[in-house]
Amino acid sequence: MNVNAPSDVVLEASPDTAIDIESLFRARFDRVARVIARVVRDPARAEELAVEAFVRLWRTPRAHTPQAEAWLYRTAVRLGLDELRRKTRRARYENILAIVRLNPTPEQIHAAAEEQERVRGILSSLPARQAGLLVLRSHDLSYSELAAALDIHPASLGTLLARAQKSFRKEYVRRYGPQQ
Repeated sequence: MNVNAPSDVVLEASPDTAIDIESLFRARFDRVARVIARVVRDPARAEELAVEAFVRLWRTPRAHTPQAEAWLYRTAVRLGLDELRRKTRRARYENILAIVRLNPTPEQIHAAAEEQERVRGILSSLPARQAGLLVLRSHDLSYSELAAALDIHPASLGTLLARAQKSFRKEYVRRYGPQQ
């Protein structure tokens, strides 16, 4: 099907004559598909919807009247608009599902709980000053806030934090092996 080809076939029917659906299909299929393609911007899907329009025409009593061609174009446009609505609705629901999929699975929840227990176990084995320093730093406290909370001189905070992290890593590897 050439979507941009002109339709030069003219069907005429008097009010007394019936229109043959097969000849209408041969004469107007490309044009109906082009009309739909302009709406849905997908030539392959437009052809499918054009076939659907002709099937609907064939199933209705209007198929053998002179108004069949007008009814066909109206139906084609409606099918194209319905397809656009379907795509929009699907995209909206896919976005919602993407957000829902961000929720952790039961396996992820279990693994996170196990990891939290490991961290708590290691923190309980570290000296209180190092454990407190790591916990407060994990809550995004600034160096000045950390120094004030733990009554530590701000100049030595970086060194103490580095030592606490090193102790934590060393104990973690000793208990659970290197991280994957």
